[in-house]
Amino acid sequence: MDLKTATAIRRLRLVSAPEAISFLLLLVCSVLKRTTDFNAVPVMGMVHGVLFVLYVIFWADAWNRAKWSQKTAALYFVLSVLPAGGFFAERKLRRETEDAVIASRARKEGVVGA
Repeated sequence: MDLKTATAIRRLRLVSAPEAISFLLLLVCSVLKRTTDFNAVPVMGMVHGVLFVLYVIFWADAWNRAKWSQKTAALYFVLSVLPAGGFFAERKLRRETEDAVIASRARKEGVVGA
């Protein structure tokens, strides 16, 4: 994995959890708006919207650079629209990056002839 690919995946990973948190907070704010006088939906909607747009941009960049299959790319996109999916995406992306680093080091040391 080259540096640009690793950076693209890292950016996607770093925005995944905040995007999921903002989505969950937006859901909570929506319930509170209907049950109390508390209305933070406009603010949380904006925060979530910005994080979601960043996620989609970083997702497209990572898909392009990492040469993911359509199935893998679709999985990461679907995870972005599920309320807690960003947490799963972050975990999966971290594992993918760690595996790539281990494989790269093994090739560098001559352990694996790939």
